[in-house]
Parts: sequence; C-alpha cells; structure tokens
Amino acid sequence: QVQLVESGGGLVQAGGSLRLSCAASGSIFRINAMALYRQAPGKQRELVAAITSDGSTNYADSVKGRFTISRDNAKNTVYLQMNSLKPEDTAVYYCNAAATLTYLGGSYSYWGKGTLVTVSS
Repeated sequence: QVQLVESGGGLVQAGGSLRLSCAASGSIFRINAMALYRQAPGKQRELVAAITSDGSTNYADSVKGRFTISRDNAKNTVYLQMNSLKPEDTAVYYCNAAATLTYLGGSYSYWGKGTLVTVSS
C-alpha cells in the first residue's frame, strides 16, 4: 500500500506564496508520475501540475508562470511552489502518484487526503 501525505497549505493574502509538499511512503518499487490536483467548492477536481519520473512537467493554463512543480526522487516527494497567488486559487489541493509496487511492473494510482489553500483578497 502507498500513502501520500500533503503539507504546506494554509491561509495567504493575494500575491503571496506557498509551497506544498507531498511525500509518498509504503511498499514502493518506483514512483512514476506525480501530480497536484485541486478542487474548489462546487467545482470539479482539476489538474494543476504534473511531473514525470524524468522531470517532464505539465501545467494548467491558469497557473503557468506562477506555479512550479518539482520532485525529489530519492525522497519520493513532489513540491509545488505557488507564487502570485490569487483568490481563485483557493481550493483543496490533492496529491496523486502513479506507483509501481514490484519488479513485475504495472502502475497504480494513489491519492492523498488533500490540504486546504485559502487565498484572501
């Protein structure tokens, strides 16, 4: 089993910054892609940023130029640096990881419980 634990959420004023972290633990052979999603009240969950095991990244248009995703493969941890935050960034941010559990291969998707980011105007 794989556990994902997010941290770093909180309350920040518009224009401020936060850094989210998500650490994966458990019986893991390899972590493949990692990503951060968010869900605002009354809205569907959406992809914010993703990063592959070799460092390729993908961002939602709404966060390009403001957010940066990175990862530490040795620690099975992904980071999301969020700058120039806006009230519309307010949401619960969820970590997602695609993990291979044994040398036999395969990839399974896991979710964290989320961390709340609130941006005040």
